[in-house]
Amino acid sequence: MTVSVALFTQDLRLHDNPVLHAASRAADQVVPLFVLDPAVEAVGFAASNRQAFLAECLADLDASLRRIGARLVVRRGDPAGQAARVAAEAGADTVHVAAGVSAFARRREARLRERLGGRLHVHDGVLTVLPPGLVTPAGRDHYAVFTPYHRAWQQAPRRSVLGAPRKLSTPDGIDGVALPTAKPVSPALPEGGETAARELRRRWDIDSYADLHDALAADGTSRLSPYLHFGCLSANELAALASKHGGEGAAGFVRQLAWRDFHHQVLAARPDAAHQDYRTREDRWHRDEREATAWREGRTGYPIVDAGMRQLAHEGWMHNRARLLTASFLVKTLHQDWRIGAAHFLELLVDGDLANNQLNWQWVAGTGTDTRPNRVLNPLRQADRYDPDGAYVRRWVPELAHLPGLSIHRPWLLAPDYPAPLIAPEDLSARLRTARALD
Repeated sequence: MTVSVALFTQDLRLHDNPVLHAASRAADQVVPLFVLDPAVEAVGFAASNRQAFLAECLADLDASLRRIGARLVVRRGDPAGQAARVAAEAGADTVHVAAGVSAFARRREARLRERLGGRLHVHDGVLTVLPPGLVTPAGRDHYAVFTPYHRAWQQAPRRSVLGAPRKLSTPDGIDGVALPTAKPVSPALPEGGETAARELRRRWDIDSYADLHDALAADGTSRLSPYLHFGCLSANELAALASKHGGEGAAGFVRQLAWRDFHHQVLAARPDAAHQDYRTREDRWHRDEREATAWREGRTGYPIVDAGMRQLAHEGWMHNRARLLTASFLVKTLHQDWRIGAAHFLELLVDGDLANNQLNWQWVAGTGTDTRPNRVLNPLRQADRYDPDGAYVRRWVPELAHLPGLSIHRPWLLAPDYPAPLIAPEDLSARLRTARALD
């Protein structure tokens, strides 16, 4: 009786999972393994919202595995050491794992190779549509601009979508710790797991995406980002389904998946971009903890910004347009260091992905891949355009719900009890024009 180990990381699913597929093909029995790594806490990435979501993902994965005759083995400790121990206990010939792109994931893979040698099989294209490095420009290891990357990405071959295994067997005698439990800090966190993810995907109207993806109150985005981050859904399967569906909305959604791949290939080539400027602009950031705290707490005096920050606190998630305008307000209007905002987002976002979070923040800050580094989003224009009747603000800033029409975006005119704007409206335009020159 041959045995293999499927080491889950950010691929917590049965459908279209090359790691689980290869492990089941390689042996008669499979040990599905997840290791709770204390190093995640040590580097500060074990945020309460993601830990709570992870716990639900693991419970759902275990339930799904049990329905087909297997079970999830959970261990705690160093993934390389635990994988080696499980392989020895089970007499496993192979251990399968998904390739990652962050420096943390690469160090984990290096330790696995040290412990397992040739028994380790690392699978590309598990976490993204295309593996980082599959398409590269001539003479370089990655694309630094999205548009040419997107053209190459569209033409590149993709692997076939894999079905979920119908039956698996896990050997007896391989013990683990209890499934983890955790409480989120955000009260309205989405439900974790592949089951919830696939149901959400089925319900989502992708045809509306083209018209509604930027409308803040309509909430027309897919809300699939947490499930992509934890691998409850396959980006490759989503791209295939959307392409088959066709239409403008599907094309727009696939483009967002390409953006996600783009950021992963940048981080794979430049791991230091998680903490350092991808393109230095010699910025001299303004430091004011009072302003930063008001931004975090949704008390900037600009309701569209405050609404986004309050949604983040309540749901552990934020509409993409709100992410852009709240980030722009911090780095371009207040001229605070992008790392301050990125850290706060990672503290709360259930979809807090290192590649997407850090590189999107750098894009907004002008230190990343944006070809227009001086791009500034005016919060009042953004509010008028993407929340024209104030419905988004009324939902998240209820103390202003009585204000009529667009006046809700300018509370200093009719609601004197609302926090005063951190920057006076009459100074906003001048501040936006000179933001990059501020100390």
